[in-house]
This record gives sequence, structure tokens and C-alpha cells, in this order.
Amino acid sequence: MRIISFNANGIRAAARKGFFDWLPQQGADVVCIQETKAQEHQLEDAAFRPDGHHCFYFDAKRPGYAGTALYCAREPDEVIRGFGVEEFDDEGRYIEARFGKLSVVSLYLPSGSSGPERQASKDRFLEVFIPYLQSLRRKRREYVLCGDFNIAHREIDLRNWKSNQKNSGFLPHERAWLGRVFDELGYVDAFRVVNQQPDQYTWWSNRGQARAKNVGWRIDYQIVTPGLADRVKDAAVYKEQWFSDHAPLTIDYDFEP
Repeated sequence: MRIISFNANGIRAAARKGFFDWLPQQGADVVCIQETKAQEHQLEDAAFRPDGHHCFYFDAKRPGYAGTALYCAREPDEVIRGFGVEEFDDEGRYIEARFGKLSVVSLYLPSGSSGPERQASKDRFLEVFIPYLQSLRRKRREYVLCGDFNIAHREIDLRNWKSNQKNSGFLPHERAWLGRVFDELGYVDAFRVVNQQPDQYTWWSNRGQARAKNVGWRIDYQIVTPGLADRVKDAAVYKEQWFSDHAPLTIDYDFEP
């Protein structure tokens, strides 16, 4: 089973940069997209309904902001939009597809980089999402939580970690939160199951030739329940073309839903 996670930073912008030309060649079973920045009525072009996929969007109420989507090769048994917290469901940050005993989620955590107000929103998300993650572990299901978490977990996960310790995305309490997801709740960082190398990033600033110099952050994840940890077979970050300031993250699982 091949799952792709991708923050498009505007699905229409990504389309103009060739994302939907690249996608059909990837053989993905599920594609999880974050930051669509569009209302579904603005996506009437056939490109936004890729052949061979069942497509589901969850828009933010605010136009041109946030939003998530799922493209599924097999029609899901059920699609769930939102996780029950109005502030974040209004921003279209969580959409889940269920296939048998497997759930695949496209998830977009708030970014706190634009100022204290947005950091406060991000911190509220972190607070309310832990109980939700705990509730998922009590279900008799396996979960793949794909998306832009806007947090680099460890020093290995960003190039300039020393100078970013007071910046959103690498704040001590954010890193501790992600550590709790792994160490206390038992979720697994699927990428690190198969790739422990440094300099593995998924996002680069548009300033200072960050891409060319690979001065990046690994903030896009596929986080899985423990039952899938030994099913992770391969992981790749695609950087040959640039569809966004994020790169698509592809992970292959030895799993049939």
C-alpha cells in the first residue's frame, strides 16, 4: 500500500507547477493533501479529480486558507471530516478515510510562525489533540496520520537547530508534545523506521537559497499505530520537481486494508 502526504501550499498553485502531471505516475493508493487553500466549488477543473481516485475535500470556512483533502484509489467505507473541535474543524484540518480496519488521515496542524496569536491557536490544538489521539488507540483499528505537523521533533530533523530553539516549530514544548505522541501514546514515526539519516527534510524556506543548500526542516510525517510499524517498507521524499515549499512524502506499507 502506497501513501503520499503533501502540503500543497495552495492546491491550485501546485497544479500550475505540475503536481497533477506527476501524481498519476506514482501508483498511490491514498494521497493526503494539506493546505488546499480553496473552496471545493473553485476546483471544478477535472485536474482536481484525478482519474482512478475517489476525491474528498474538507475546506476551511475562511476562503483561501488551510483545508485538507484525500484522493483514494479504492472507495472508502466511510469518510469523516473533523475531529469534533469547532475551532479546528472550521479550518478543515482533519479528514479521515476508513478502509476495513485501517484509517488514513490527512492532518494539518496550525503554524505558529506568524505571531503569538497563531502560536496560541497551535498550542490549543496540541492540547485538545492528545486526548483524541488517546481515544484512537482504544479503537480496534490501525491509523496512518499523514500531514504537516509544523514541528521538527529532534535536532536531526532540521539543519539549523541551534538557532531555532526559540522559534515556532522547534519550541521545547512542541518537541515534548511530539515526544509524548511517540513515547507515551505509542505512535511510530514511519519515516524513521526505515531512514535514520540526517539531512532528510520536507520543507524549505523560500529565502536564502534554502532549497539549493538543503537548509530544511522535516515537519511532514506519516505517524502510525504500533501495529503498522513493522509494515513500513520504504520511504522517499520527492525533490526532483518543486510543486510547493514542501516536498511529497511517499511511504510504502506491506499492508492490504
